[in-house]
Amino acid sequence: MVVAAAAALYLAVKPLPLVLVLVHHSRPAPSSALRLPRRTASAWLPRFPSCSTSAPPPFAAVASMDAPPQGYRTNVGICLADPSLTKIFSASRIDIPSAWQMPQGGIDAGEEPRAAAFRELREETGVTSAEIVAEAPVWLTYDFPTDVRTKLNPRWGTDWKGQAQKWFLFRLTGNDDEINLNGDGSEKPEFGEWTWMTPKEVIEKAVDFKKPVYEEALKHFAPYLQSDPAASS
Repeated sequence: MVVAAAAALYLAVKPLPLVLVLVHHSRPAPSSALRLPRRTASAWLPRFPSCSTSAPPPFAAVASMDAPPQGYRTNVGICLADPSLTKIFSASRIDIPSAWQMPQGGIDAGEEPRAAAFRELREETGVTSAEIVAEAPVWLTYDFPTDVRTKLNPRWGTDWKGQAQKWFLFRLTGNDDEINLNGDGSEKPEFGEWTWMTPKEVIEKAVDFKKPVYEEALKHFAPYLQSDPAASS
């Protein structure tokens, strides 16, 4: 009787076995929809400070992608190099003389980017003696600053957030005297003067909101461009 009572008491107070349940929290796989090109060092490309997440950046960071996003105007960018692939064409805008840039322009409906690049080169610089050396493998996208968006969209009758650009590196196969800022006469001239610049100078002279795009485009083209002997002497 005593033994039975003791056994009953032991069973009543015996601790239950501890069961551990391990829950694995798996992180979501990174999206592959947006892949930025690997940053590579280059002697002539300036570095821009990274933007803190606590404050908005002074200009929109460049986003590169395999296809142009919705809400952005499709556009071509033209990096026209001299015959030696040493210097790059840059011109000042007639409406903003302090703003220097490489040629660019919108892609017409149904037009291929390469065809648009040749057309814009001809319309803005008069150049027809040129060949494509390289094409950036991705679209480079930037947002318009508020004042630029307010100015351009009413003119275009649109509400674009910014531009998605396909960039091409051209080599001039003719002479400098072929360059005519009146273009081919089919469009109103955009540039007042032009000069050959080093890649570093092109970036430094550009307006702030285009600098990241210029930096990325010129990184793609760096393997094809030659260093300027005068700059290293």
